[in-house]
Amino acid sequence: MDSINKNQEEHNMKDLQGKEAAAKIKELAETAGTCFFCTNLQKGKAFSTRPMGIIKVDNEGDLWFLSANDSDKNAEIAADPNVQLLCQGSPHSDFLSIFGTATITTDKAKIKELWTPIAKDWFTEGENDPRITVIKVEMKQGYYWDTVHGRIVSLIKIVAGAIIGKTMDDSIEGKLKA
Repeated sequence: MDSINKNQEEHNMKDLQGKEAAAKIKELAETAGTCFFCTNLQKGKAFSTRPMGIIKVDNEGDLWFLSANDSDKNAEIAADPNVQLLCQGSPHSDFLSIFGTATITTDKAKIKELWTPIAKDWFTEGENDPRITVIKVEMKQGYYWDTVHGRIVSLIKIVAGAIIGKTMDDSIEGKLKA
């Protein structure tokens, strides 16, 4: 399938894998800066979700967070490490959905690496707060929605297409695989 719109001449479907997928995850997650972090994923039941600041996205596409050891999120991950992350970088593009496995650690070196002054709002004793943990999310599968040429070009193409009556959508989307 080349396009989700039959009137569109351009190809807007592109699945990404390996380093290319990791780079797209890094780009979109860093643009968003935050995500909805969903746990307790059970078919047919409401899942638990909360906004979380993305502390780091590494070159493998793994996402890193700081969390309290006494949080519902940590308890839910301990019971079932499957999580869903939902990111939105702008109103019209930079969307990302990641399904993955979360692991929790209390590695002091990793806490020090990820520590930011803003985290002190949640961990009042600083990076040595006994409640602080690190959550790493490794993708099992994902999906992205983005623009090919950036937001400005995309907007120009949409406006031009509306004027001339031709589909000129600049979007691109696809599956992400590790």
